[in-house]
Amino acid sequence: MILKVKKISEIGGVVKAPPSKSYSHRAVILASLAKGTSKLYDMLYSEDTLASIRVCKALGAEINQSEDYLEVIGTGGKLHNSSAKPIDLANSGTTLRLMTSVAALSDNEVVLTGDESLQTRPMGLLMSALQPLGVNAESINDNEKAPILIKPGYVGGDTNIYGNVSSQFISSILISSPLSEHGVTLYVLPEFKSKPYVNMTLDIMRKFGVKTLKGYYLKHDNCDKQHQSCRIDEFKITKQDYFACDYTVEGDYSSASYLLALIAINGGNAKIKNLFRNSKQGDKVILDILQKMGATIIRGDDYVEIASDGHLKSIDVDLSNAPDLLITVAVLAAMAEGTTNITGVAHARVKETDRIDTTCRELEKLGCKLTEREDGMSITGGVNSGVVDSHGDHRLAMAFSLIGLKHDIEIKNGEVFDVSFPDFIESMAELGFELELV
Repeated sequence: MILKVKKISEIGGVVKAPPSKSYSHRAVILASLAKGTSKLYDMLYSEDTLASIRVCKALGAEINQSEDYLEVIGTGGKLHNSSAKPIDLANSGTTLRLMTSVAALSDNEVVLTGDESLQTRPMGLLMSALQPLGVNAESINDNEKAPILIKPGYVGGDTNIYGNVSSQFISSILISSPLSEHGVTLYVLPEFKSKPYVNMTLDIMRKFGVKTLKGYYLKHDNCDKQHQSCRIDEFKITKQDYFACDYTVEGDYSSASYLLALIAINGGNAKIKNLFRNSKQGDKVILDILQKMGATIIRGDDYVEIASDGHLKSIDVDLSNAPDLLITVAVLAAMAEGTTNITGVAHARVKETDRIDTTCRELEKLGCKLTEREDGMSITGGVNSGVVDSHGDHRLAMAFSLIGLKHDIEIKNGEVFDVSFPDFIESMAELGFELELV
């Protein structure tokens, strides 16, 4: 289907940010591993999070949705795969990465698979890091990608993993570690990207009763060309249990970036509720980015206010800790005056798509002048009307729709926003930007 602008009214108003996708994934997984019954409030029910709910049910958790909350009766860490068939995770890379480690806690074999796109995601680094822990996870097609067969057994011990590919690999090991036989000590080798996502994981683990010891040390050899010391992060998790709790999912800064960017590009005023000042989400940096580009930002305890005159200026920005903002910032850059340099996002090449490549190719279709680099891009403001393709990437569909504020644009395969923000069209309409699927 094609996503395009239906009508633009007076832009501005008040809207609630959707629940965090990252926290929703983690909440249902931890509640499923916990002893007792949890109530999860303000959960996000998107295609991705529904995949996590499905796999947790398949491994023994009882999950029931009521009008006000999601009730999860946990397994106490004793998982059992009730289906002889592979568990279909659709397009949810987060679910695949987090559950590959968790599935090893099952008392029988588990096969995790998904759609064609999911089966292109590299998983070899995680599977290799799990081997020293006594976890047997293997690619059925012998290509380090899904379908992944995970056999029962999780001894624990020491292992290490590079931190510059996917923070979800790190979170996967951390989440499963307390329920291993002997606990786990995990060393994250430099360079550690997207660290805020790991902090989010540790934060919600604490809410469900698990303690983690964090530390680091400096290595002085084989670090870089200048032979400087490099930091090795250490996470030590002893054998312990998760315990059920009532948990409210906070608003999502990634999804809210489209609501905020709408005001920044068009001009106007808006209040976005359910965005917490003390959130551990790395994508909270969107507020600093928009401020540097010329918008006025007011941070409340549980809301953000934004005002803009619609005139944005270029900036230099390192998104190494917030790669999910890449496409939003790229579109802001394309609508700004001057040349914006985006760096630090080489790991965005292994998302739903190679997000650096697809973003550059689609902006070029609109006449945008840019230079692609291995870890980012330089974008000179200025685009024309045109037709682009989402490549099945929810973030590209949502971000590129913002160009419709000032130019005619159509986004093919535009319905994919359901992956993370099912109420995207309704939320944008509350601020006066009416989109439609045709």
